[in-house]
Amino acid sequence: MTIRTRFAPSPTGYLHVGGARTALFSWLYARKHGGRFILRIEDTDLERSSAESVNAILEGMTWLGLEYDEGPFYQTQRFERYKEVIQQLMDQGDAYHCYCSREELDEMREKQRANREKPRYDGRCRHLTEPKPGVEPVIRFKNPTQGNVIVKDVIRGDVSFSNSELDDLIIARPDGTPTYNLTVVVDDMDMGLTHVIRGDDHLNNSPRQINLYRALNAEPPVFAHVPMILGDDGARLSKRHGAVSVMSYRDQGYLPEALLNYLVRLGWSHGDQEIFSLGEMTQLFDIEDVNKAASSFNTEKLLWLNQQYIKSSTPDHVAHHLSWHMGQLGIDPATGPALRDVVSIQQERAKTLVEMAANSRFFYQEVTEYDEKAAKKNLNEKSLPILEDMLKRLSAVPEWLAEPVHKEVKECAEANQVGMGKVAQPIRVAITGNTVSPSLDVTLALLGRERTLTSISKAIEWIKDRA
Repeated sequence: MTIRTRFAPSPTGYLHVGGARTALFSWLYARKHGGRFILRIEDTDLERSSAESVNAILEGMTWLGLEYDEGPFYQTQRFERYKEVIQQLMDQGDAYHCYCSREELDEMREKQRANREKPRYDGRCRHLTEPKPGVEPVIRFKNPTQGNVIVKDVIRGDVSFSNSELDDLIIARPDGTPTYNLTVVVDDMDMGLTHVIRGDDHLNNSPRQINLYRALNAEPPVFAHVPMILGDDGARLSKRHGAVSVMSYRDQGYLPEALLNYLVRLGWSHGDQEIFSLGEMTQLFDIEDVNKAASSFNTEKLLWLNQQYIKSSTPDHVAHHLSWHMGQLGIDPATGPALRDVVSIQQERAKTLVEMAANSRFFYQEVTEYDEKAAKKNLNEKSLPILEDMLKRLSAVPEWLAEPVHKEVKECAEANQVGMGKVAQPIRVAITGNTVSPSLDVTLALLGRERTLTSISKAIEWIKDRA
């Protein structure tokens, strides 16, 4: 049997990190077993679905690198198939027209609450033989009234539901459009899904869907209901906890593999190991090992992971993602040193790509202003002769490399009888605008002779103008 999993988001907003984790679990399970991973867009909610949301989902999947083998399939393109199945259920006597108005249903539920009964549809239209004139009916599935439904869940174990507690769910609206529980069953059945991995908010839908499978003489897939993700306050993760959109993490400077690594560890572990390559995730992950309990999102932990990935990734890989962030700053990376070379001297220091991009701006754009505190301490009358000395020394360096640059900084410090920092910091502020940069000799070597000398000259003039 070929394992077939799917990710089936509704295009009513961005790709949520909870959805991304579900997609990752489904993707890993399919990859581990040599199976197929399917993307399906559940867009039957015509009022809330949008093309922008579809694009946001596809963009998020692409950025994460969760490539799908089939799809994307769109439910709105399968309405004829749903109508066919609804008619089949009607012909079999497993579905019926319901003519109850909203007011009737509200009154029914109020009486049930007053009698301390569970509010549910009471099946009053089950045995109608004549239509009610002037009323557009919905179609309900005739759920069994006896026995239990066992949801075999590989995370939670067997979960039992009494059919007497399940009402007759609506499978088609008055205009004929199908509802979620009908479409998901038809799609999963037609697409040959063997495993359905989804959030545990769908657990209560599962017994109804299993009964639909049985009515259609089809075998239900294996279910795995993944616990929700909580914020650090114990409430369900939402916008008030900060970023919840996958692409917002891209915008904040996270590498996609760092986010994937963090998400796979939300509810799953392999000993004490914290960092997993995608290959290790694929090899080690098993849906049966996912915890039953909800997991809490910890941004500090994600930030730490991101820093580890920035440090350990190849400069080319980091540069590939950094380029977008440089563009967000209005910088064309082609106008300065090779971005991979910038990354190679910056990656030990940065926690995010946003931070790295900001700290690398001076390689591509001349400094137009200095940090006030940094300038007050390092660009003043005391540092003026040192900067002038270094300007002469660097102008005469025969070969513009890190080693001879370092030699001139050292000799300047000795000649002026000051520490290396008294030479390095004024130069650093002159070229970057602040006191933060990688090793000065390596930085100057990469920045180039012309840009270095121009920046030092400007700093000298800036000091003189304020003298």
